[in-house]
Amino acid sequence: MELCTHFKSQPVWLLVLFALGFISIFKCILSLLKSFYIYFLRPSKNLRRYGSWAIVTGPTDGIGKALAFQLAKKGLNLVLVARNAHKLKDVSASIRSKYSNIQIKTVVMDFSGDIDEGVKRIKETVEGSEVGILINNAGMSYPYPKYFHEVDEELINNLIKINVEGITKVTQAVLHNMLQRKRGAIINIGSGGAALIPSYPFYTVYAGAKT
Repeated sequence: MELCTHFKSQPVWLLVLFALGFISIFKCILSLLKSFYIYFLRPSKNLRRYGSWAIVTGPTDGIGKALAFQLAKKGLNLVLVARNAHKLKDVSASIRSKYSNIQIKTVVMDFSGDIDEGVKRIKETVEGSEVGILINNAGMSYPYPKYFHEVDEELINNLIKINVEGITKVTQAVLHNMLQRKRGAIINIGSGGAALIPSYPFYTVYAGAKT
């Protein structure tokens, strides 16, 4: 009762601010709980229901390599796409040694080179296969931080070609089959830095291409 009386004695503008603050805090708590559920409690999906094959670009290092291993663990056959044939061979052998029950195909493709020719090879490789998942992971950034006016034309062209044109054309190559089957999943790996840091200083073109 005393609390109610106390609130009633407060000016309206203060009560409005209190209500807005309470709503904001409540939304933050809900968002945190939702994230906790998604990342730690939600049951994993049966990825094979999308299709028996998954394409991963840039699978020879880092995130792409980790994702390739996880997909293999889930029982999906893999099409690995990268520019370095030697690294492709190594990562394929590593995955096969751990998950011998899956099939692995490789496509050598330089996203800074002839993209159309690379996409053609991908289409030929997956022809007749049920590709259910595409992970567009291949990408590039600056070799080191630069002011926008210091970024040379070659780097700008490569950033846009690899991070935008390459992803777009690879997606276009496999999307039609997914639409026909009415199932599939496409994941584009962006940049947390581009999303969290406004304008991503010293990496402006990269941020625009990876957001």
